[in-house]
Amino acid sequence: MSKPSTRQQLIDYSLRKLGFPVLEINVDDDQIDDLVDDALQYFQERHFDGVERVFLKHELTEANLNTLKTSNTTTSASSSVGVSSPQFTERNNFLQLPDHVLGVEKVFKMDQSTISSGLFNIKYQIFLNDLYYYGALDLMNYAMVKTYLEDLSRLITPDVQLRFNKKRHRLYLDIDWDQVSNDTYLIVECTRLVDPAGCDDLFNDWWLKRYVTSLIKRQWGINMMKFQGVMLPGGVSLNGRQMFDDAKLEIEQLEYELKTEYELPPLDMIG
Repeated sequence: MSKPSTRQQLIDYSLRKLGFPVLEINVDDDQIDDLVDDALQYFQERHFDGVERVFLKHELTEANLNTLKTSNTTTSASSSVGVSSPQFTERNNFLQLPDHVLGVEKVFKMDQSTISSGLFNIKYQIFLNDLYYYGALDLMNYAMVKTYLEDLSRLITPDVQLRFNKKRHRLYLDIDWDQVSNDTYLIVECTRLVDPAGCDDLFNDWWLKRYVTSLIKRQWGINMMKFQGVMLPGGVSLNGRQMFDDAKLEIEQLEYELKTEYELPPLDMIG
């Protein structure tokens, strides 16, 4: 099948590209599974189609808030002879995120400021009183007032300060939890890895199919290099080194193609 929609169909496609069943591919099934896992991980972390932007909602219950307010971890540092060990206390003000979350962009504000929310907020009143009369509205003045109110809102209610560790899947929120009430919803904007099990089109990606094929080819060359120079019946010799070098060059070209054509550019930082 030239359009694989499952993991096994992707493996079968790659083996056929390498000559199976006409040729025997000297790569173990476990090695192939490892290579496919490596290819999927590289695809998810580098390719712009390997991740998706999502918004996760979490309700802060009374039990959550009590843990965030009171849970601490105490650690002791090593000390010299005759000197007591200093102790440090760390607040466990984190939420455990799902394993498939790759990064956190922002956490939306949890306050209800009268500047930007509610029926009687300033923005709504300006819209209600001024925008109704389209002919008498000065758009430039309205845009300047709107920008001023947004700056004022950022000063009065700043953005939530957060820290996220991808390996531990912990989202730390450096806020005053005493100001957060029960049943408050936390909205997290984050980047999530695309699950291959729920995305059949992922296995048919043109770049991924070529990358998996090249990885298997390189492993085939590694396996055959120990037979380098051995003459087979009929005067045929195996050249695992050449196969390895060809696959290595293909992988380098594919990874360069991914970085230049399919990878999201880094954000500019102005200092």
